[in-house]
Amino acid sequence: MALDQQLLEILACPEDKGELLYFEEENILYNPRLRRAYPIREGIPVLLVDEGEELSEERHTDLING
Repeated sequence: MALDQQLLEILACPEDKGELLYFEEENILYNPRLRRAYPIREGIPVLLVDEGEELSEERHTDLING
């Protein structure tokens, strides 16, 4: 289930308040500056710092480079 474009435009990282990248196939919102991924559960972004997962450098590179 894809997130609405208008919703994506207003969502921000709960930690640094910056823009998030949406990876529909991964079902995550991603902050590349902090290398933190936030889950999307049942179509709802879970933007809680405690729910974010820090990704490895390798996983970060895979996401960014497609």
